[in-house]
Amino acid sequence: MPESKKEPQGPKTPPEPQGPTARTRAQDQLPLRERKKLRTRQTLIDTALERFTERGFDATTLDELCDAVDVSKRTFFRNFTSKEDVAMAPTQDLWTAFLDELATRDLTGPTLLEVLQDTLLDTLGRMTAEEWARRVLLSRRLAEKTPSMGAHGLEFCDRTCRAALTVLHRRLDLAEAGDLRPRLALDVVLAAFHCALDTWTAREGTPERADLAADLRTAFAAVPGSLTMTATPRPATDRPVGRPPLSARSTRR
Repeated sequence: MPESKKEPQGPKTPPEPQGPTARTRAQDQLPLRERKKLRTRQTLIDTALERFTERGFDATTLDELCDAVDVSKRTFFRNFTSKEDVAMAPTQDLWTAFLDELATRDLTGPTLLEVLQDTLLDTLGRMTAEEWARRVLLSRRLAEKTPSMGAHGLEFCDRTCRAALTVLHRRLDLAEAGDLRPRLALDVVLAAFHCALDTWTAREGTPERADLAADLRTAFAAVPGSLTMTATPRPATDRPVGRPPLSARSTRR
């Protein structure tokens, strides 16, 4: 009897993890020295976010941050490259975990885009560290009013995308090195994530990780329609008052 064809499915909803995550268990098994390093890193992140939020990003010096945590600048720079780097660590940790997941998981799927979407959703489902969502929220609200964090984020996104491409080219049978489709698929996932992050940050109260996952699934679901959306011009009477249409402006030159 011939096998029935399975209909392609969209991004799956990751199950809520039960008990300690694999990452947490691995950290518990680290030597004491390594566990102390992780605690110092987390304390730097928490202190930085609190101080940047209360006193302002530019008004808080690196010396003040290190003094508050009782560490040297040398220790700080072992963990982070700048104030922007420590302020954006919660979201960056998600994408670092995404790269780890991409390097080890089964990449079989209906499409590369769906594989990447599922990988990000599964990674988000494993971000179960206490207060992780609150740290992301503080980081995002700081980024909205700190231009240097935006610039740092763009650089980090580009670096992450290149690292992900390296993984995909190593693990998948891609047609050729110049194939643009993997990069475009990654860019679509990144764009959907940023849309979801904006929606999540604008939620009232204190949104949780599950809310971000829901917003991310909504953004992913909107991707196919965005690619086929018809560009229908507004009627002339509905155009905003102010500058004339582009065609009219071009005739005046």
